[in-house]
Amino acid sequence: MQKPNCEKSNLFPNKNLKLLLKKKKQEIVDYHLKNNHSYQNLVGKITFNTWNDLPIMTKKDFQKPLIERLSKGFSLKNVYVNKTSGSSGDPFIFAKDKFSHALTWANIINRFGWHGIDFNSSYQARFYGIPLDFIGNRKERFKDFLGNRFRFSIFDLSDVVLEVFLKEFKTRKFDYINGYTSSIILFAKFLQQKNIVLKDLCPTLKVCVVTSEMLFEGDKILLEKQFGVSVVNEYGASELDLIAFQNTKGVWQVNSETLFIEILDDNNNVLPYGAAGRIVITSLFNKAHPFIRYDIGDIGILDEKSIPKKPILQQLIGRTNDIAVLPSGKKSPGLTFYYVTKSIIEDDGNVKEFVIKQTKIDTFEIEYVSKIELNLEQIQKIEAAIALYLEKGLIFSFIRKEKLERSKSGKLKQFVSLLK
Repeated sequence: MQKPNCEKSNLFPNKNLKLLLKKKKQEIVDYHLKNNHSYQNLVGKITFNTWNDLPIMTKKDFQKPLIERLSKGFSLKNVYVNKTSGSSGDPFIFAKDKFSHALTWANIINRFGWHGIDFNSSYQARFYGIPLDFIGNRKERFKDFLGNRFRFSIFDLSDVVLEVFLKEFKTRKFDYINGYTSSIILFAKFLQQKNIVLKDLCPTLKVCVVTSEMLFEGDKILLEKQFGVSVVNEYGASELDLIAFQNTKGVWQVNSETLFIEILDDNNNVLPYGAAGRIVITSLFNKAHPFIRYDIGDIGILDEKSIPKKPILQQLIGRTNDIAVLPSGKKSPGLTFYYVTKSIIEDDGNVKEFVIKQTKIDTFEIEYVSKIELNLEQIQKIEAAIALYLEKGLIFSFIRKEKLERSKSGKLKQFVSLLK
């Protein structure tokens, strides 16, 4: 099968791209200012002068009944309705018109097709959460059957359960793995302990696509080694679309076909390529529900090599609500703690996974799952590394657990700030 051209846009031709993009932005804003009372109230008028005059939307703007947020002509019966996982702390129900929802799936199918995956025929090994109630569970299993996928429930990832996972790969002809990063990494570590390369047991396996949680370079190397296939990083949001997807060259290509991406500073000024800031997104086709200059809650960088036709996500740094505030007044992405700790804590393969919680301005808890308890030398190394990369005088407690708490969806939040 010939791979689609990663450079090709299915919606906008190369010629006059800037004019077309400006026109689509104008059209979607004009539409919602004329047809959506909720957006009219937010903007305060039914016309706008410049793009930068438009307010920045956040999840808190959607904390009202969905019916009050729908545009004229749309009802709960003629739109696609879903809800976010709430991993940012502000879950909400949203809607897409059917055309916009179809575009989302067309995008997903196109991106996976870059890597030889056909949604009509390829068999998916799915590492996701699943409803535990009987009706919800059966409904999700039936959807998996229709979607040609086999789901591995990730709420219990003990060695006994992972052994069962392994048996499924021996007997089923999976084409690809898709799911939450932390769970897939845990499975790879299990394979590493057993000195197994997954593709040797499941020769049909082509690629692994991870999503929803951060993927560090060291973990990507581990996954590719233990699975024997390439690993692709996906970044998306259920209320929007695929935001970025790694192409066959390993470049994190931003979706410029259905979305308009901006990187803003704290004062809502647009930052140049190469600068880190808040990721703000406009959905160019969703007429049922406005997502215009919507702050998704993430911090990232667009590569300096980006062009309007092909923006490139250089780095996804973390969520804006995952910022650690330190006694000195310094602010640091919480994943900095996670990354520094990770570089030491997993050296010998003892620790399977861990999370970091900030409980006070100077106090952090590290919860971890391991075969044996961390020793004093390891703890001192972690504390010294954090003092070097961040600041001195921080207090840590280390709590060994049988398993870590995951969200209802099965995601593992790697850093949590409990400060108000």
